Amino acid sequence: MYCNPFPIAKLIAIAALLAVSCRSKDQSAELTEPEEFPVTTVIKRDINIPLEYVANIQAFQNIEVRARVEGYLEEILVDEGKEVKKGQLLFKINEDEYRADLNRARANVISAEAETKSALVELERVRLLVNKNVITKTELDLAEAKVEIARSRVEQAKAEEVAASIRLANTSIRSPFNGIIDRIPFKIGSLISAGALLTTLSDIETVNAYFNVSEVEYLMNFSKAKSRNEFYLSNVELILADGTLYPLKGTIETMESEFEVGTGAIAVRAKFQNPNRLLKHGSTGKIRLQDSRSGALLLPQKSGIEIQDKNYVYLLNANQTLGLKSFVPIGRLGDFYVVGSGLTDSDQFVYEGIQNVREGMVIKPRVVPAEELLKENTLNQ
Repeated sequence: MYCNPFPIAKLIAIAALLAVSCRSKDQSAELTEPEEFPVTTVIKRDINIPLEYVANIQAFQNIEVRARVEGYLEEILVDEGKEVKKGQLLFKINEDEYRADLNRARANVISAEAETKSALVELERVRLLVNKNVITKTELDLAEAKVEIARSRVEQAKAEEVAASIRLANTSIRSPFNGIIDRIPFKIGSLISAGALLTTLSDIETVNAYFNVSEVEYLMNFSKAKSRNEFYLSNVELILADGTLYPLKGTIETMESEFEVGTGAIAVRAKFQNPNRLLKHGSTGKIRLQDSRSGALLLPQKSGIEIQDKNYVYLLNANQTLGLKSFVPIGRLGDFYVVGSGLTDSDQFVYEGIQNVREGMVIKPRVVPAEELLKENTLNQ
């Protein structure tokens, strides 16, 4: 009996195609199944944001002690690093030459005064002769002029006496205020020229810490203060160069009147008490301010993505699709961004795994509560 093989072969091919088609449909169904991703919302709470600025510490008073007269350094009455009191004698320059100048000036005063007396006697004699018409009035005018010349010489001699007295006094260099002596470059017997730097004197009982604040931060903090005095009296902390916290808090005293053109920043001055003299003139540190915010929005840093200097999150839309949403961070607190604008506390976004999602993608959301966010991320306050 003859059997036609073609219908059987055709049936086998159709069955194979159906099997492949079913497999393709099953795979397509598996591919279109949305992938699960954790989603969450921003945390809303009251926070304190620490703001840190590089600070330059300067003594309340810091001056260069210079010689005002020339001469040999006769005495050094202090040592480097020692505390001195206001009016205390620090250095002594040989005064012999200046004392001789003062004695000479005093003698000139006596001589000028004697010449004045002689001129006055001559004036009276001439006046009598004029009244008797013995000599002309021009002789009287001449005698009066000689008296004025003699008097001017007295004033000149007295001025020279005062100048000589000042030069003599300047051979003794005294401390203008309480402070600490810095390095002394000269030794006893050195020839000191006028203007030579003898040492530096610093008053570090209190110190000033200068730091620069940007215009945006200045406006944000100043506008929140109820008054100018409240802004200036706000407590500030000082972090020393080794990272330790200075035990005493300071106060903001004042700031400059204009912003620097190149940086857009303004210089602020804070004052710190320094009873143990720990802080020195010229040292460095960091100023720490606390920016208090009520109802701040916190976003985990792992949820953000930066594109061309802008920050985005993958926002979950109503139809379970993802869209990029920009936001503006104004600072960082632990592992969180502090959101300034762009998001609300009701927005849902992809918490983690953002490297595996794309805009327009459909996902299966798994809500992560705020308590779990705080467990997984550090929030420093």
